[in-house]
Amino acid sequence: MSPLAGWGLLAAASSLDWLLGDPLSWPHPVQVMGWGINRLRRGLEPWCRQQPRRLQLAGVMLAATMVLLAMGAGMTLEWGTRRWPLLGTPWLILALASCLAGRSLRQRVTAVLARLEPCPNLPAARQALARIVGRNVTDLSRREILRGVAESASENAVDGAFAPLFWMGVGVALQALWGEGAPGPVAMGWGFKAVSTMDSMVGYRQGTLRWLGTAAARLEDGMVWLPCRLAALSLGVMVGRPWWLLTVARREGAADLSPNASVSMAAYAHAVGVRLGGRNRYGLEERDKPLLGAGHPDPQPASVVAMVQLTRRGLLLWLVLAGVLGC
Repeated sequence: MSPLAGWGLLAAASSLDWLLGDPLSWPHPVQVMGWGINRLRRGLEPWCRQQPRRLQLAGVMLAATMVLLAMGAGMTLEWGTRRWPLLGTPWLILALASCLAGRSLRQRVTAVLARLEPCPNLPAARQALARIVGRNVTDLSRREILRGVAESASENAVDGAFAPLFWMGVGVALQALWGEGAPGPVAMGWGFKAVSTMDSMVGYRQGTLRWLGTAAARLEDGMVWLPCRLAALSLGVMVGRPWWLLTVARREGAADLSPNASVSMAAYAHAVGVRLGGRNRYGLEERDKPLLGAGHPDPQPASVVAMVQLTRRGLLLWLVLAGVLGC
């Protein structure tokens, strides 16, 4: 695959995702991945017998199996497209679009905001927020709801849009350098989605998952590390202060246990001028997250919309740069 052809596929997939997103009536590869993760987990856990070392080993086996299966399925689709290009290319674009979640994130963020303006409906807003955050939303005030949706818009922009686009681009580069036998954009995109799905299902520090989910969580952290910082740099380019924004985001994000989440949130917080972070409740447990963008006001609907617009412009910037490099 030539770099220019790969860029065309990424541009087509990004456009399709931004226009259609993930219609609920359509099957989605993540559903298959989730089914596979549950099946493998049910098969591995009895063998572990609650032993930490066995659980850690099972986590490695789970992660390796899911990544290999996802990448293998992607390479099979890429091989079929090379053999039957007219039939396979539309499916290839659909597969690439399935790796992106730009429109889905925008729709879910907008759904929360729509219940806050012009006539606030806090119970409905909390219910809509619960679909995109893991914290307890019961009794959240309007201010806390806006903080939650702003944090989700800034964190998930990297996980759901920038990182998969980055890894699909890596797939294009691999095939350009090493030929069509190398993993391509679908293989790398689906490989990342498998890791991201595993992290969302088992990557928690509670119960047996603190051992079983370690491999998935560490792998996801590693795969998002560079795209997260490139995204922060891109936001800085759009607001006219690239190195300053990246430096501030890295400094403020370093206080969090996650190597990526607070970095992306800090970048968005300073880019649009809002304050994020603070105390969240997860079940019966309360956790204090680092304060990001201290000195700025609390997020408002307009600032959350600005975050979504920055994500769209950032992805467009990446596609333009990829097209220039492909030429």
